[in-house]
Parts: sequence; structure tokens; C-alpha cells
Amino acid sequence: MLSEWQNHKTQLRGYVSKRIDDADAVDDILQDVYIKASSNLHQLKSTGSLKGWLYRIAHNTIMDFYRGRQPYEPLPDDLVAEEEDEGIQAREELAQCLRPLIDELPEKYGIPLRLAELEGVSQKDIAQQLGLSLSGAKSRVQRGRVKFREQMMACCDFEVDQNGIVDYTRKDTGSAPKCDPLLEQK
Repeated sequence: MLSEWQNHKTQLRGYVSKRIDDADAVDDILQDVYIKASSNLHQLKSTGSLKGWLYRIAHNTIMDFYRGRQPYEPLPDDLVAEEEDEGIQAREELAQCLRPLIDELPEKYGIPLRLAELEGVSQKDIAQQLGLSLSGAKSRVQRGRVKFREQMMACCDFEVDQNGIVDYTRKDTGSAPKCDPLLEQK
């Protein structure tokens, strides 16, 4: 291995030095390449592919070098807590906006939908609370979503982009009382 290494060492040094601007790091990388090649020589399938194999090891070692150098600052511990708090607050605000519309749905669909979407109860627990089978609870939540969507579409025009709903405006529905709770929020 040592004689083959000497044949390719100069070319490998040029390859590495074109990609790394620190001369000391070039020597370290070449040393790592030699160690990796020596320890994994049993993986080389034929001696004719030694040069390509050495270059692949050199390339991977260079990538490892750059991955290790990437500076980063750890996130502050309180950052995650703030995001969680904001998410909970946003969910509560949305729940206050949507609750009156969900309450307008027939009770057999409104209750499972409110439990699932606003209170975060699992469908299994909804089934137990309401004395339904799991498939019955899933069906009621799904039908509640469909009815809720129909109600929303009857009351509002939505502006949608690739990120979802960005805005909505009141439809001219005359005196449709079922739209009043939603439209009072706008």
C-alpha cells in the first residue's frame, strides 16, 4: 500500500489543496486519507481502481472537514418555549373565532369536531367520551369537517396562495345569521 500511496500522493495533494486553502489542513486531510485507505484496503475490489478509490476517500474527507468547520450558535433554551407558547396562543385565538361556527353545526357533528380540532382530543378518546365506535367517531369528525367547510364557503370568499389561506372577505349573504359569528371576527 505504501508504494501505491507514494505514486498518488502528489496528485492527491494537488486535488486537496485546490479545495482547501489551509496548508496545515491539506496535510491533515492527506494523513486521514492514508489512514482510511490503509484500514479499508480490504474493501478495494481491484487494484486497477485504486486511484479512483483514493480520490473518493479524499473527496469524502474534504466534505467531512467542511462539515466540521461550519460555525453555528446553539439556540437559546427559551426560544423553543416561546414558539410553543405562541402556538398555543394562536390555537386558542383561532378556537375562539371558529367555536361559534362549529356550534352552528348539528350537535352530532359539532361536538366531535370541536373536541378533535379545538381541544385536541384524539378520535379514540372522542369515541369513548361519546359512546361511539372508533370508526363512528372518525366518520362524525370527517362529516363535521365537510359541513364546517360548506358553512365557511357559504359565508366567505377566501384568498389562497401556496402557503394556504391568506385572507378572507365577507360574502354578501343578506341576513344569513349563521355567518354572523365568523364575520364579527373580521
